[in-house]
Amino acid sequence: MTSSARHTSRASVATGSSGRFADGARIVGVDPGLNITGYGAVEVQGGKATLLEAGVLRPGSSKKPIERRLLELYDGLSEALTEIRPVAIAIEQLYSHYELPRTAILMGHARGVICLAAAKHDVPVFSYAPAQIKKTLTGGGRADKAQMQRAIAREFGLAQPPEPADVADALAIALCHFFLGGPGANEELDDDK
Repeated sequence: MTSSARHTSRASVATGSSGRFADGARIVGVDPGLNITGYGAVEVQGGKATLLEAGVLRPGSSKKPIERRLLELYDGLSEALTEIRPVAIAIEQLYSHYELPRTAILMGHARGVICLAAAKHDVPVFSYAPAQIKKTLTGGGRADKAQMQRAIAREFGLAQPPEPADVADALAIALCHFFLGGPGANEELDDDK
């Protein structure tokens, strides 16, 4: 294992239903970042999404060269995808605040590596707007991190909200894909459009 420090947790609590997935189908949601990338996997059983695994990848200190951090992110995610074997990866669409363009650029690097890992594992990638993910899970498109953590704890019957918030965000992205109908319900990521 690389120094990406993959930390995981598992639970077996079902959430809402969607009949669009076969039993055993697995969806991975990824909340990309260069310091912490959250990921969450759900498995469909009886038309319900069950929490399979969730954790973080820590590509390392910002003092490391970006190419090393991206390699560690790729290696950690590839390891997770090999073990989980998902039918789809859901990821948040890239957005930028005018006052933080550097953040968007760094996020773009992480998203590129995530898409590369997905392609290497032959897994389609689906992209969702942050407001769409929040609205799907909380009913409102402006939910903050704490609200998202509570929503995920409620959905999976967890005693505590997931920590760090990146894990809850990743699980929310996976559930968004599940609730909105899965493959074909949203266009695959296509940067040429």
